[in-house]
Amino acid sequence: MSDIPDRIPTPCPSCSSDLETVHEVLTEGGGHLTVRCSDCGHVHKIQPEREREVSLDVVVSQDGESFTANVTTPAEETLETGDEFLLETEEVLSTVRITSLEIGDERRRESATAEDVETVWTREVDNVSVDVTIHPQDGRREDSRSVTVYVPGDYEFEVGAVEEFGDDEFEIDAFVVRQDAEGYRRDRFEVEGDVGFAKDLKRVYAFDQTSTAWSAW
Repeated sequence: MSDIPDRIPTPCPSCSSDLETVHEVLTEGGGHLTVRCSDCGHVHKIQPEREREVSLDVVVSQDGESFTANVTTPAEETLETGDEFLLETEEVLSTVRITSLEIGDERRRESATAEDVETVWTREVDNVSVDVTIHPQDGRREDSRSVTVYVPGDYEFEVGAVEEFGDDEFEIDAFVVRQDAEGYRRDRFEVEGDVGFAKDLKRVYAFDQTSTAWSAW
């Protein structure tokens, strides 16, 4: 009975037909609950109230592409930017993060009840791409280059750590987190030992560590 609590308030036909008393839930079946009154011990059946549900359009973006899915959720549930949930459809099974809530007339909010929402905008966070700006070892920013690495969303990037992806090897100098990332004290981190999850990062800045020096020729 995953959706039913162990105890539930309901009138008792034996000792309290007008007022609710606490009842212990014994069994569930056939759309009914068998409950026992905590005051008098009377056992009877009740039909539990079902939560009203709404259907929502969910737009999922990943690496510049997007697709739309449909989910059903309790009407009174509060949705907020930054919330993550498992999206399960016939086509996809992935964890997504809410980036925006559209409530009509193209208006956006960071928080709203499900029944007020028309479209939930999200991005996939199971597997993500992270943009990395790599500066040459001599620090000349005009010779910097940008690469994109693909990692699991919970992959950790640490300031001061050396990373190797294919032919690229670099030491992380700083990283900037996304607006929808939760639990970070600021937007930019550049102190050695600072750690950020790939799904939370907008960009990583690093210094080249490859053995072959860059050349303008």
